[in-house]
Amino acid sequence: MSTETTSDTAELDEAYTVYPFSPVSPSEAALRYQAIAEDRPMTKITMPYGGEAWIIHRNAVAREMLGDPRFVREPFRTGERVVPYFVEFPDFLKTTLQFEDPPQHIKLRKLVQKSISPKRVKAMRDSAVEFANKLIDDMLAKGAPTNLVDDYAVALPIQMLANLIGVPPEDRPKFQKWSSATLAVANMPEEEATANMTELVMYMLALIEERRKNPREDLLSDLTNAQDKDDTLTDGEILSVALVLIIGGFDNTANFICAGVLSLLHNTDQLRVLLEDIDGVTPTAVEEILRHGRFELNGKVGGPSGLVPFVATEDVELDGQLVRKGEAIMGDPASANHDGSAIEHVDTFDIRRQSNPHLTLSYGMHHCLGAPLARMEMQVAIAELFRRLPDLELAGDPLMNNDNLTQPIVDLPVSW
Repeated sequence: MSTETTSDTAELDEAYTVYPFSPVSPSEAALRYQAIAEDRPMTKITMPYGGEAWIIHRNAVAREMLGDPRFVREPFRTGERVVPYFVEFPDFLKTTLQFEDPPQHIKLRKLVQKSISPKRVKAMRDSAVEFANKLIDDMLAKGAPTNLVDDYAVALPIQMLANLIGVPPEDRPKFQKWSSATLAVANMPEEEATANMTELVMYMLALIEERRKNPREDLLSDLTNAQDKDDTLTDGEILSVALVLIIGGFDNTANFICAGVLSLLHNTDQLRVLLEDIDGVTPTAVEEILRHGRFELNGKVGGPSGLVPFVATEDVELDGQLVRKGEAIMGDPASANHDGSAIEHVDTFDIRRQSNPHLTLSYGMHHCLGAPLARMEMQVAIAELFRRLPDLELAGDPLMNNDNLTQPIVDLPVSW
């Protein structure tokens, strides 16, 4: 009996360290990620596109890799290598700042950070609160049920991002259309995706030219009229920055706003904690949503996932594992965010969690450029929604678009 029990336990332990794994419940997925990280720092798998890649499971190892200049993205940017990933990367993404390496990456990043400084984002918060409440007023006037994606979660970050970049209000609806099209990975004719991308590029180049002539208080004006000679940027360089902010900025933020609402509605004990002290708890709640919120989207969670990969320029040893020159490697935020050596009680959604070194927004020089803006938008969106609608509840099942690179929620029916 004892031998049989030991054997069963060994088989269970072995099953829990298989990666990738088929979709399981969120709590089981969290425990599997924890067991995998305990077992080894990374796993090499064959991706659906681009061949093999190492997937990092441990939080500390992912941070080490992301801070090591021996890992680069140039072979993907130049087209020398296909990006190893779960879907085919759109070509235009490889022209953005996300695929630049130092020193160009650092130069562009430094300039953008001046425009998306904590000070500027803080100054934008009042207008974000005002706009969030206008959206809630409109929802109340229209009546329940409503699709929170269209009426709130997408509208708020589009407004804020457009304000930051300097897009005229009348042109803002175009960005949702362009983003949806350019991030599509299936079910869209190539000609249609190309046409949308061309429209976006031509629009942005015209806006860049306008800001060179007539600068305003916005990011495009800052970039087109940099005073320091060393900071002078070409239209192409400015475009590479603007595209990654436009395409990824509002879509990902909207998705996390929805994930946050779902997480809170699925965890009523945590929703009560929020409602008791909305302003005090919202900042840590947003970090926990970034860490664990996507686990609430489908009811099932399956590996793998990953940030944009890199290529090793020489042999590098990470936590005892040799990564050879030319091999691709990426961090898996789902694993790193549920690594028990970095985060306690990984399977628990805890909006008061104080120590939360998640890697959802990456790390180091590759940390998400729009992170200060995204955090502010999420804090405002969650706080104002539940402040005004404390009885918010689901009015149906959420719907996701799995044919889009970011797998956004497209329908989140709610009532109050």
